[in-house]
Amino acid sequence: MAQPATAGSGWHDPELLDPRSAPAPEYGTGSLAELLPTVAAGLGVPGLSAGLRLEPADRVCVFLVDGLGWEQLKSHPDEAPFLTGLLASSRGGTGAPITAGFPSTTATSLASVGTGLPPGAHGLSGYTVRDPDTGALMNQLRWKPWTDPHVWQPYPTVFQLADGAGVHTCQVSAPDFRDTPLTKVALSGGTFHGRLSGEERMDFSAEQLAAGGRSLVYTYYSEVDGKGHRFGVDSDAWRGQLMYVDRLAQRLAEQLPSRSVLYVTADHGMIDLPFDPESRIDFDEDWELGAGVALLGGEGRARHVYAVPGAAADVAAVWREVLGDRMWVADRDEAIEAGWFGPPGFSPDERVYGRIGDVVAAACDDIAIVASQTEPHESAMVGLHGSMTAVEQLVPLLEVRT
Repeated sequence: MAQPATAGSGWHDPELLDPRSAPAPEYGTGSLAELLPTVAAGLGVPGLSAGLRLEPADRVCVFLVDGLGWEQLKSHPDEAPFLTGLLASSRGGTGAPITAGFPSTTATSLASVGTGLPPGAHGLSGYTVRDPDTGALMNQLRWKPWTDPHVWQPYPTVFQLADGAGVHTCQVSAPDFRDTPLTKVALSGGTFHGRLSGEERMDFSAEQLAAGGRSLVYTYYSEVDGKGHRFGVDSDAWRGQLMYVDRLAQRLAEQLPSRSVLYVTADHGMIDLPFDPESRIDFDEDWELGAGVALLGGEGRARHVYAVPGAAADVAAVWREVLGDRMWVADRDEAIEAGWFGPPGFSPDERVYGRIGDVVAAACDDIAIVASQTEPHESAMVGLHGSMTAVEQLVPLLEVRT
């Protein structure tokens, strides 16, 4: 697998101005979107095919750790001895990562996991995107403003397909997630079981695996991401969460029933950025970047930029001139053609096309386009993600099999 540029490497190669040089996600052969279809095909669910080389098992548990990037995991063997011990033994002994998708952000990745589709199909194509029907920004993680979930994302989930095929299917997560729109469009199917503590989730996931001859169980933990955003991935708080997750994964692995496989994966990695004007360019204070822009969507390291009518070409030119040696800057069609939202030759669904920015900008260096006035919470985060650098894009796929 071709390795994406690593943030912090100091790359300022003029070639990066070409959006085709960006290391696009490996849709179809090595991304998060292939995980559940591969698993479900191995369970005998009709209509799905294997995009990853994984041996089938009768009972499958996917443990998704929000924010646990491949690069961060590799760099912390002392904090995660169990998980890093699986690096060399997973996926046929290669320990290779898979890619999250673009943007590498939670709502997009969870939708790719649950539907088995790339962002250009399921439509959760950013942290915030413009709703073409209303012209307003839609936050797809918090689901604000309210939009009919099944109109926004109409495809069935892999969990629904598995449940319909007679596979014992469930999700084990925090009770607060039971009825969220994101859960409905990305992770529903079978039975949702709310459990507060990580230990309860691991124990109950093992019980649910054993409850069926064919079982598909999904469980989730969020606080690695939470501590990374608040304190950074170079913080003691983040390392403490990694240690905790390592114990959780081992606890679940030690309880696996026979004929089972556990996959530990994540939705994205993360990078810490200093709070200085060189690293964090404030869109709300930058008249040049704001010229001709009607709405700023996405997040700091993966921006959807929506131009006022007739200004798209000018906005693209300015963003390339100002940021082109530090960000991959593409217009909508260039980003699609370059494979950012789906595999080569892919065309987004019609309902999704207008959600993608007139201009899309993805960081290839230690930079974020923040918005201190309109996005004060997001702008104050230490750890960020969203782009296609290795630290954000690569996620582990670790395997324990009984």
